[in-house]
Amino acid sequence: MSRRIAVMGLGQMGWPIALNLARKGGGRETIVAVDADAARVAGLQAAGVEAPGLTATTDKGEVAGAEVLFLCLPDGDVVESVLFGPEGLERRLAPGATVVDLSTIAHGQALSLGRALEARGFRVLDAPVSGAPAGAEAGTLTVMCGGAPETFAAMKPLLDRIGAQVLHMGPLGSGQLTKTINNVIYDINIAALAEVLPMAVAMGLDPGRLATVVTTGTSRSYASQYFVPRILRGEFDEGYPLGKAYKDLVSAAAVSVGRGFPLPVTAAATATYQMALRAGHGDRDKGAMVLPFEAMLGVKVRAPSG
Repeated sequence: MSRRIAVMGLGQMGWPIALNLARKGGGRETIVAVDADAARVAGLQAAGVEAPGLTATTDKGEVAGAEVLFLCLPDGDVVESVLFGPEGLERRLAPGATVVDLSTIAHGQALSLGRALEARGFRVLDAPVSGAPAGAEAGTLTVMCGGAPETFAAMKPLLDRIGAQVLHMGPLGSGQLTKTINNVIYDINIAALAEVLPMAVAMGLDPGRLATVVTTGTSRSYASQYFVPRILRGEFDEGYPLGKAYKDLVSAAAVSVGRGFPLPVTAAATATYQMALRAGHGDRDKGAMVLPFEAMLGVKVRAPSG
């Protein structure tokens, strides 16, 4: 009998992850992908025509008997509800199943949820990913795992189907801690661009030529290469929403307060995020942090039209 694998959450990351698990598995497992959104399910069904063993459904009951459960959900509260709520999936899994949480949640919450699962006899990996939807589609994500070494070893062949870099970072919670650190460094990059680019334009520099320098010179980063061209076009609705991304900074602040680690640069970047959130840009992507600074200085960091 083939192993039964479930994937819960078919958003921008979840559906390509489910596809790669199925396509690269060659039909060796039964893979059930679940989401409450019927449109997402229909989209995966259409995309997964040639993915052997893959079924997409809105019925959580299809998770029953799964030996491996992958979670790809928006935040820790949703993860907790899906696992332990009134229709909690932990009651449907096979005894001794492994739960692999690909979601991005706070380090402390990852620890508490993981320990609750372990107390019920399950194996657990917190395994957040980095690489954006393009990386999920290509199967080239970076996967940061926290958990017992033997659990990581057992899951690595599956994780290799979705990631080019699959790393065991340490005990339970280490994956989420690593993802928080990665995201905070990225967030600081974007916050710096948001405050400095309008200043440069206000001082008379050409936005297009300035963009060339910060995306090719020594200050270049993934953040500048992704966001600066979009800022020039005035596009602020393609990436992950600011309001949701803010949780990474909250998680870093919790670690800082709890352990007494000074994080002055992170605190400054957090204030930049808060400015954008207070200005009503929570539904827009991180590049929208430039908008309050543009408004303050009376400039636009835009390429000439035409």
